Amino acid sequence: MSTYVIALVLGIVFGFALNKAGLTKYHKIANVFRLTDMAVLKFMLTSLAVSMTGLYLLRGLGLVTFPSVPATYVVGNVVGGLIFGVGMALTGFCPGTCAAGSGEGKLDYLIPGLLGFFVGAAIYGLAYPAIFPTISAMANVGNIVIPDVWNLSPFLTVVFFALLALFLFYLIDRAGLQRRKRG
Repeated sequence: MSTYVIALVLGIVFGFALNKAGLTKYHKIANVFRLTDMAVLKFMLTSLAVSMTGLYLLRGLGLVTFPSVPATYVVGNVVGGLIFGVGMALTGFCPGTCAAGSGEGKLDYLIPGLLGFFVGAAIYGLAYPAIFPTISAMANVGNIVIPDVWNLSPFLTVVFFALLALFLFYLIDRAGLQRRKRG
């Protein structure tokens, strides 16, 4: 029961952070794909770097254990990522911002968001039996995580990812892709 409470509290905090960063607005999501506002990318990279650091630190201290990793299907991940990205670019919604916008009471997030969730789940459920055997036979790399791919310690992987994120932040700011000031 406590794990559900912790997950609920963390979800609420994450939704609050999305809202405060202005990421529940359509133009923020759409402008990422227009390459004019990288606030969403910066927010997500920061979230990933902080989460990786925290989780691996807690694991190193013996406070958490990671569950077993399911098999990685490269083709399925690429196809799914492309479908997700195209849908996100066309609608200006992603699941996190959709949930946060719905929490604000915005009907333009609640109705299409729920509709998208249910239609996507239905298509997945109907297509899975026919498509999964084909995808699972293609480029199944097994139960592997990024530190295993690079043959690095998890600590070095986290450090590398954090440094890469900082470098990307620098490039984004240098290229002028940050939010434009209104004057």
